[in-house]
Amino acid sequence: MSEKLLKKTTHTFLIFSIIILMLAAPLFYFISSWLYSYETDEILLFHKQDFIEQYQDVFTEEDIAIWNKYNRNVTILPYHELKNDSIVLEVVYDKIAKENIPYRILYAPIELKGKKYIYNERINLVEMEGMVWSISLMFLIIIAFFLVVILYVSKRSSKKIWEPFYDTIIQIRNFEIDKDKLPQFMPTEIEEFDSLNKSIERLIEKNTAIYKNQKEFVENAAHELQTPLALFQSKIDTIIQTSGLSKEQSVLLNALNNDVSRLNRLNKNLLLLSKIENDSYFEKQNYSINNYIDKNFEFFEEQAEAKNITISRHYNHQLEIETNPILIEVLINNLFLNAIRHNSKSGIIKIEIEEKTLTFSNTGAVDALSGEKLFNRFFKSDPSAKGNGLGLAIVKKITELNGWKIGYSFENDLHNFFIKF
Repeated sequence: MSEKLLKKTTHTFLIFSIIILMLAAPLFYFISSWLYSYETDEILLFHKQDFIEQYQDVFTEEDIAIWNKYNRNVTILPYHELKNDSIVLEVVYDKIAKENIPYRILYAPIELKGKKYIYNERINLVEMEGMVWSISLMFLIIIAFFLVVILYVSKRSSKKIWEPFYDTIIQIRNFEIDKDKLPQFMPTEIEEFDSLNKSIERLIEKNTAIYKNQKEFVENAAHELQTPLALFQSKIDTIIQTSGLSKEQSVLLNALNNDVSRLNRLNKNLLLLSKIENDSYFEKQNYSINNYIDKNFEFFEEQAEAKNITISRHYNHQLEIETNPILIEVLINNLFLNAIRHNSKSGIIKIEIEEKTLTFSNTGAVDALSGEKLFNRFFKSDPSAKGNGLGLAIVKKITELNGWKIGYSFENDLHNFFIKF
């Protein structure tokens, strides 16, 4: 599933920041603990050295006994095999506190008045642990606060920075090449966005010019073809009415007549598309879909008679819309003819009118049609079928012009074309 660029970058930054925070917090705690232990060891060694300098020549055994009696954390022990200073971490049960307390303990060989002893000093680490925990917690709170601030500032600044980019996307999304309104991009000082906008403007100008040239060519060609096609049709009709034609000549002339008729329909459809795209049908009035279908129902039954197709009507609503009458009649006629042309022999056509919806359903191909290409110009699901492939393209263009929605579905062996007004 796609997501916005700003959201994606924010999520990535947030995840990365959380990982860093989770790694930094315990690392900070262990480094702080190590530093405190290192400083504690330095203090123990300093105390030992200070004790030696003050008392090594004056302390007697009686003084040692008195010292040990009144000092809990610094004692002078009998000598045992210990050549170097040794600092260890020990957990000792404290009778006063009634709990196990961690201590950093120094064992160091010393001499007092020429006699060897063991200097023993310990420092309580409980206060150190509490202090380190407090510092770590404060560190986490400060980092989390700055993280939130950074995220907020980053999101606000990024939104401002990327605003021209999102405006460009909106302009492109709303741009329609068949309209005269060109996109107006937001001014930006960011070189990449400015370059993007200029490139899009050049692309739009070039494609708009190509589109207009193609549209003018089709329109002009269709107009120019009207006269020669009419003359061609007239001359063929004159020749057909001439007596003395052989059977082969009659067949050939009838085939030519059918081809000219198809050319005439194609030419008229191209002209119609051109007029629709040029907004020639701008006049609108209130129009009843039900009345038009009922009025022309016999005509369509005659068209369907050759295939023995049964047509039925189901009205659940009186559908009236505000539109151009010529265009809505073209739309209904094309849907009718499409349902007849692509139907099977002895098939059926159902016309249903619900509230704001007109549906044409017909039998025909046993499989669903390609919904993506169905409304493209000159597309035919069956290449051998009659027609020029413009009927549904015209229907779609009319719906787009009026802001309606056209759709296709295949259910219960019926091809359904529906218009939502």
